[in-house]
Amino acid sequence: MKISISLLLILFLFSCQEDKTIERVLPIIGERDVEYSTVDGKEVADTIYHTVPSFNYLNQDSTWLKSSSIEDKIWIVNFFFTSCPTICPPMMTNMGYAHSKTEDISEHLAFISFSIDPTIDTPSHLKEYIKQRGFSTENWNFLSGDEKETHLIAKAFFNGAERNEEAEGGFGHTDYIVLVDTHGYVRGIYKGTEQEQMDILNQDVRKLLKVEYGINVGE
Repeated sequence: MKISISLLLILFLFSCQEDKTIERVLPIIGERDVEYSTVDGKEVADTIYHTVPSFNYLNQDSTWLKSSSIEDKIWIVNFFFTSCPTICPPMMTNMGYAHSKTEDISEHLAFISFSIDPTIDTPSHLKEYIKQRGFSTENWNFLSGDEKETHLIAKAFFNGAERNEEAEGGFGHTDYIVLVDTHGYVRGIYKGTEQEQMDILNQDVRKLLKVEYGINVGE
């Protein structure tokens, strides 16, 4: 399953029409609604932006991770499965690359990799996968939970995930890595199979922290 480039372009262009009274270094991606209320006798419009859903999943250490416990951090999120023979190996390599590039600002970030195949990807299996791949799990959680719920959550992160017996590995899915701010707004979507996109992600994270959060970060 793939989200077309034209759809992403539409999402990006639409997001650029956001409230100009708020200075942002990155767009808020996704549809939004406008709610009207009356304040001091005047009608006031309030923009309601798309946000990602809350979750509660087991990680590679069989410890529950609630989204509320990391809501003060910027998230870098992807969806994968360990037995994937196609896009997952390069995508996960690039997640590791992005993770290493942001070590100096790790206290402000949470890397999250959701497995879309929890039948195989139990916490213990994810732990062995991490060991084999040589990943550091400082501020990086590999999550396993209900399959249908995970596939629905993927859509909220502008990813696709579904069982497909005709696809290699038995699942159709996208390779997008998503940047989410502390308000739950999606602020960037990057092609996970391209290392150059991870360099852009690194730059975007630093811009977001510096300009919108007032955190002094390196280049």
